[in-house]
Amino acid sequence: MFPDGYFADLFVSTSRGRPTIPARTVATVMLLQSFEGLSDREACDRLAFDLRWQAAAGLTTGAEAFHPTVLVGMRNRLRASDRPYRLHDDTLVPAREAGVLKGRARVFDSTALYDAVATQDTVTQLRAAIRKVLATVPPMLAAEIRAALRRDDDYATIGKPPCDWDDPAAREALVDALVGDAHAALVVLDGHGLLEPAAGAARLLALIAGQDVAPGEDGIFRIVRGVARDRIISTVDPEARHGHKSSNRRFDGYKTHVSVDPDSELIAAATATPANTADRDAIDELLAEPGADSDSETKPAVVGDSAYADGATLASLGDDGYEVVAKVPPARNQTGGFTKDLFGIDLESSTVTCPAVHTVPITFGRRGVGRASFAPHCLACPLRADCTSSAAGRSITIHPHEAALQRAKAAQRSEDWKARYRADRPIVERKIAHFTRRPWGGRKARVRGLERIRTDVATRAGVVNWARLAVLGLQSTPAGWAIG
Repeated sequence: MFPDGYFADLFVSTSRGRPTIPARTVATVMLLQSFEGLSDREACDRLAFDLRWQAAAGLTTGAEAFHPTVLVGMRNRLRASDRPYRLHDDTLVPAREAGVLKGRARVFDSTALYDAVATQDTVTQLRAAIRKVLATVPPMLAAEIRAALRRDDDYATIGKPPCDWDDPAAREALVDALVGDAHAALVVLDGHGLLEPAAGAARLLALIAGQDVAPGEDGIFRIVRGVARDRIISTVDPEARHGHKSSNRRFDGYKTHVSVDPDSELIAAATATPANTADRDAIDELLAEPGADSDSETKPAVVGDSAYADGATLASLGDDGYEVVAKVPPARNQTGGFTKDLFGIDLESSTVTCPAVHTVPITFGRRGVGRASFAPHCLACPLRADCTSSAAGRSITIHPHEAALQRAKAAQRSEDWKARYRADRPIVERKIAHFTRRPWGGRKARVRGLERIRTDVATRAGVVNWARLAVLGLQSTPAGWAIG
């Protein structure tokens, strides 16, 4: 699984040559650490005292464990390499060789991955962003920024500044003063060619200074009501976001997206995104399955819930040759009248027929959105009370990808489609349960930053695959990998 040169490419650019710790040992510890949900120190302690870990890592009984910082350095090198997700990607090689990874279908889904930081309020973020700028810019520039600040604050300590939080006027004055200091710092920074990490700190300050506050008619900056669409929730992890799996289930952090082979129950692809990313936006990454034949004429069916059944996704995947088995949600009418699904839409003739058998033409706009108005027929229609309460009569909106939506709705009414969906769809739910079995690393992030989290997700997906392959009886034989 892990020959001596497995990590050799990570040390090509260093003068120190090959690592002193065998690749088998490091890779095994990284996988077992992810499987058990352990910290770096806990993993090294386990290696020192658990005979099973020592045997798996190729060590003799009583061998001394390495220092936990070795794991930190290895992850950093791995993330910067050409194959940062190899601990997962390489599980698919023996699976394909043994014939257990099929290409019939891929089942998609996502799950919440809570971040490893505390969500900060506006005051904390403003002060922390100013502190970060002062800590990262050159000393002379930092002194110039401090001279421009107006608050009696050296920005040397973490946390909220003193304030009478029960006094609304005091809170408003604090917010306005912090925004004023942020703007003053940005004015000083304007025109300076900053290097990282100072440039990143300046960008972060600019975003924080404008996402939650706005000036009133009196010119005083106050916190606005509502939440910005792409709001940064922490200056410690600027890539984490607010997310929700439903209207009642909200979380902060990231999303783990997986693609599962329903026949072998292996994770064929895995990635992570900020929590506010729509599930469908990760499809391209999940379809870019490592080691798969991208030129093959036979592509797997894409199975998913309604999050993957919007018109644009159905049309795009269909054009690329994928069969989509995703449940399109039924149309709804908030007034309680006839839904859109009860209207006969004929895209070939560009007409729509209502339940009262009135047919009207579709008028298309510049962006492909169509509209069919039944206003002339609604006045004397006997079904009007069951259809609409609008004085202007009923109208139907035609989606730009209405054809793809209608095909999907027609397909999901068949018994074969229903049986296939019921057979394949639950597989991904079970696999997500395996993935999140250990909260630390599965349900809760161990690290900060999207790229670090993606490396952790890949490692977790890899060890979950090895566990599944062990259940299937994978063996290394002289002729190659095989199921015993």
